[in-house]
Amino acid sequence: MNPNKYLCIHGHFYQPPRENAWLDIIEIQDSAAPFHDWNERINFECYAPNAAARILSDDNKIIDIVNNYAKISFNFGPTLLSWMEKADPLTYRALQEADKLSMERFNGHGSAVAQAYGHLILPLANQRDKETQIIWGIRDFELRFGRRPEGMWLAETAVDTPTLELLAAYNIAYTILAPQQARAFRKIGTEDWIPLPSQNVDPRRPYLVNLPSGKKITLFFYDGEIAQGVAFKGLLNSGKNFAHSLVSSFDNDDSVQLVHIATDGESYGHHHRHGEMALADCLNFVEANQMATITNYGAFLAKFPPEYEIMIHENSSWSCVHGIERWRSNCGCNTGGNGSWNQLWRKPLRETLNWLRDNLIPIFEKEGSHFLQDVWAARNDYVEVVFHRKNQEVIDKFLIKHASRPLQPDEETKTLRLMEMQFQAMQMFTSCGWFFDEVSGLETNQILQYAYRAIEYAKQVSHIDFHHEFQDRLAQIPSNIYENGAVQYVNHVIPSSVNLRRVGIHYAVQSIFDPYSPNLEFFNFRADSECFEKLEAGHHILVMGRTHIHSQITRSQKHFSFAALYLGQQNIIGNISTKMPLTTFKETSKLLEKAFHEAELGKVIGIMQQQFQSEKFSFSDCFHDVKREFLQRIIDEDFTPVNYSMREIYKHNYQTMSVAQQSGLPVPGAYINAIKFVVKQDIKQHFSSEELSMRTINHLFREIEKWQIKLSDDPELSLIISERIYNEILQLDPESPACGIQLSILETILSESAEQGYKLDLWKSQNLVFSLIQEYREKGKPEVGQHLTPLSEMLEISAHS
Repeated sequence: MNPNKYLCIHGHFYQPPRENAWLDIIEIQDSAAPFHDWNERINFECYAPNAAARILSDDNKIIDIVNNYAKISFNFGPTLLSWMEKADPLTYRALQEADKLSMERFNGHGSAVAQAYGHLILPLANQRDKETQIIWGIRDFELRFGRRPEGMWLAETAVDTPTLELLAAYNIAYTILAPQQARAFRKIGTEDWIPLPSQNVDPRRPYLVNLPSGKKITLFFYDGEIAQGVAFKGLLNSGKNFAHSLVSSFDNDDSVQLVHIATDGESYGHHHRHGEMALADCLNFVEANQMATITNYGAFLAKFPPEYEIMIHENSSWSCVHGIERWRSNCGCNTGGNGSWNQLWRKPLRETLNWLRDNLIPIFEKEGSHFLQDVWAARNDYVEVVFHRKNQEVIDKFLIKHASRPLQPDEETKTLRLMEMQFQAMQMFTSCGWFFDEVSGLETNQILQYAYRAIEYAKQVSHIDFHHEFQDRLAQIPSNIYENGAVQYVNHVIPSSVNLRRVGIHYAVQSIFDPYSPNLEFFNFRADSECFEKLEAGHHILVMGRTHIHSQITRSQKHFSFAALYLGQQNIIGNISTKMPLTTFKETSKLLEKAFHEAELGKVIGIMQQQFQSEKFSFSDCFHDVKREFLQRIIDEDFTPVNYSMREIYKHNYQTMSVAQQSGLPVPGAYINAIKFVVKQDIKQHFSSEELSMRTINHLFREIEKWQIKLSDDPELSLIISERIYNEILQLDPESPACGIQLSILETILSESAEQGYKLDLWKSQNLVFSLIQEYREKGKPEVGQHLTPLSEMLEISAHS
């Protein structure tokens, strides 16, 4: 192996923030089915598999499982990591472990790279936002990885000199850019600059930027041709071809060269199925054949400082050939497929949000000066609170550190609202809002949620309401689908908003369907019940209560009295009040209880309306996901007779239809539909039950085979079966006498599923069995691991792994 040839693969792992701006949770996204949302789906397809990627033998058997992140350079968006930390802590910890392993492997240089916090196009941000985004990106990285970052990824690799100055000022050693962003170069110590045609920079060396301030920063320009091959030209169809493509870029000499690429990390598993395996195979093939030394940017830079200087194209990026116009004009860059559309909306949207940001600044400075020593220093430090969301001790420390004096509870709330106003005002510039083709798209609606949230906070702290003018400005923005840019804002963004009153309504509705809890935490809120009563009569339910609702983000709170009458299905009549005295509530409760027990529902409604007056609510006031959850419960209950009828059709006609089938008569389509309905329900129910039964499993698969029904194309069933296989393996104890029965069940499920064509995602199960076999080998008990041989063979794990 030539010791001077180095290889580095960088993955930029990022998802647009999808959380409801008021609740901090991702609401269900039907397009991601059978998963709850796109974060969950892409995590399953990409982020988690890369933490345990399989390497195959020539006969397609698993011979090793590796953590790709330990061998590549990677950055994850902080908002994505915040989601992953809660949703998939195993993968989150695997990322942290990968960074530690890479530090051992690469002489103390970790492979994790920081990212400017909110995926803003930094050249389009004002100076304060630039700085805060970099500070937040660094601090978020430190809190997650326990060290300072050496490098930082810029959203869309968008760059200008002021951004590089700030990176250098905060001791960031390097960043990664696209080849077309290089303008001219020269060898250090020479005078003449050599102009660079587009993408003509030699990406195999680092370049130094001498900044106007006297500071310096190193730039790495990735190999654009190979990166394009990975992203768009099928290079991940073969890990070995991927490896050959990379090493073919080396010169056949002894010069020091670094071949490196950068792509969206989602290429490795989401955009390209099994891309994580191609990546693992590539790296393994390079190492096994000593084709190059795998490294990361920090390790390479420490060993080989730049010998050349570079000048950049100001205001350039990797995904817009016009620089950064994709995020501020109708430049022609789009995702394709909508040839008649334009993006004339981008410029006025950018101008509208700039207008809002600039109007929020004087409010922040004026109102914040009453409580804070330095409002901008406080904002820079607020990342600690954002990172430890809802942690009241962290909030206390933040307020003690930055307050100019001890604050009263209402002053604390106002201060926290000011901080949240600024947080939302930065989030509203998330680049994804401009990237796609239409102003009414999901990503643009998302950033408008942040804008609306910031407007609400501004009104609460200053009594200045920007909403009317903001909506008027949106109405001047053109849309390719709707009358103007305000339509989707009115239809989807405004209804998403949440205040304490709506939280109180949610609590009241939830108390109808769920068991009572005196102290309840949900989303960003806490409810402390003062009193509660629930009365039931058949399908009718009456709930009455008094509760305190607290925001765990801003510490705002309100007291509510409520009463709600459930009339069946989705029909709820409710009333709520923030002003009702306790004595009035108690008197009202007695009147309502008496009327309800007398079955005078009209009288119940009349009392509620009289006592609570105009503060009404109904089922439509529930939060989106909660509404769907309750509706599903109602539907399941209401369709019980339908389920019963379908099952009766199936059972009652079973023998007759069996004889008809044996006699060569076609089985009626209606009966086949009944079979499919029943068998699917039974599979879902049994594979979700506490204990699997071999007899039941055999019966279900025999029914599918007998009636020649096809359920294998149902992604929900495939996911349910895949997850149950994994959970059964988790319970395996190869040293237990009961293990034989469990293994027989697993082998039956796998063989029958394969025979009937189910496309199971078994990577989690494969990784687990592989680890078990390795574990017993390390314990000196290989014979115990051999009990798993039949299962491992069915999971295509090599006997020599």
